[in-house]
Amino acid sequence: MAKPQKLKARLPRGLGDRGPAEIAATRAMTDTIRDVCALYGFDPVETPAIEYTDALGKFLPDQDRPNEGVFSFQDDDEQWMSLRYDLTAPLARYVAENFEALPKPYRSYRFGWVFRNEKPGPGRFRQFMQFDADTVGSASPAADAEICMLAADTMERLGFKRGEYVVKVNNRKVLDGVLDSIGLDGEENAGKRLTVLRAIDKLDRLGVEGVRLLLGKGRKDESGDFTKGAELSDRAAETVIATCSARFDANMPLDSKASVEGIAELKAIDELVKAAGYDADRIRIDPSVVRGLEYYTGPVYEVELLIETRDEKGRPVRFGSVGGGGRYDGLVSRFRGEPVPATGFSIGVSRLQAALALIGKLDLKPENGPVVVTVFDRDRLADYQRMVATLRNAGIRAELYLGNPKNMAAQFKYADRRNSPCVIIQGGDEKAKGEVQIKDLIEGAKAAAAIASHQEWRETRPAQFAVKEDKLIEGVREVLARHGLK
Repeated sequence: MAKPQKLKARLPRGLGDRGPAEIAATRAMTDTIRDVCALYGFDPVETPAIEYTDALGKFLPDQDRPNEGVFSFQDDDEQWMSLRYDLTAPLARYVAENFEALPKPYRSYRFGWVFRNEKPGPGRFRQFMQFDADTVGSASPAADAEICMLAADTMERLGFKRGEYVVKVNNRKVLDGVLDSIGLDGEENAGKRLTVLRAIDKLDRLGVEGVRLLLGKGRKDESGDFTKGAELSDRAAETVIATCSARFDANMPLDSKASVEGIAELKAIDELVKAAGYDADRIRIDPSVVRGLEYYTGPVYEVELLIETRDEKGRPVRFGSVGGGGRYDGLVSRFRGEPVPATGFSIGVSRLQAALALIGKLDLKPENGPVVVTVFDRDRLADYQRMVATLRNAGIRAELYLGNPKNMAAQFKYADRRNSPCVIIQGGDEKAKGEVQIKDLIEGAKAAAAIASHQEWRETRPAQFAVKEDKLIEGVREVLARHGLK
């Protein structure tokens, strides 16, 4: 009889597991961002990870399944549903569905996992966390300016200094005017316009030559994959590149109606942020900013990290964009049939966390584990469980060792691996005296490094002391306080 084959444990490409230290770091980050959003008067909201595909707006189902980019499936009533690819489209659905009950303008923030059905690569994941803040119901440039200021304040609260980041702002209307001028106006050119915008969006990463290839016939990447280009003429491509490489000037000679409106809006945003004390080293107008999603209709924003560091192989790394957003006046309107202005910003939590860790501004050390109550005598489990309950009732994180109690060394090793601050020991002698032994593992590790021999360790038993059983809580708190723990 053939042996049953073992199932191979394997993680899908583009996805990642996370341990306690990384989860704790994410929690600290999102708490900080949440505090900034609350300071600005934004309220929390949550939407589900799955939406009807047509509600997401960007991708619509074809005969077999929705276009690539989203993970989708058919419900039992044959309606297409998709995992959200961002947090903005679900917000538009939520606002439209609850429009009458919500205050306008409606200011909200939310964070959660989003999913992209794309080819994974370095720094490119199929599942990642975002944190969004949006204002729905205001067409004022002040709403856009405030989103930019919120982004800048968030970066500084997370530990970045001025000069280590910048919030860059542009306007899709300026780009629309340029595209109109090279003959890409009209609905029939919508696909080519989007290809051009996505090419420009890669300017930071690929440089001018890489974008020039994408505006022309196409580009082959390092893996050999070929990306089809927009197939613009050389003259049209140079017009686009020249506009996106220029410095902002409120008197730029752009004569289309869209471009004139865009320049005026950028000027208003620039004046508002400067009036609030945000100079160009924090927020600046930059014609190269595009943002790849097609639902943006006006100002667009991007947070760029200016720090350069090195990866584990010593290669130089520049993080580039860690967040972005813009005005999307048409997204809610799809559901309402009336104009509903909206603007917002999204921080790539996963990407920003990786950047903070690499430059040493994020503590990824594991949190201290629970106090471990060891089992010296398996017939006295009830006594040990009572000690655990006593500690928990006092608000001290604690657990009973649940493995094989035969080997005390294995119990200490377990506590070390759990990063426990101390262990509780009570054998027959301690029980007879009404005492427990408390072993400070943190202090013990320091002392052990300084002790020359095993004999010396046995004689000194560093960082281990006895307390009366009714003083267990005080003894443990003494150890925790010694190391600045709670």
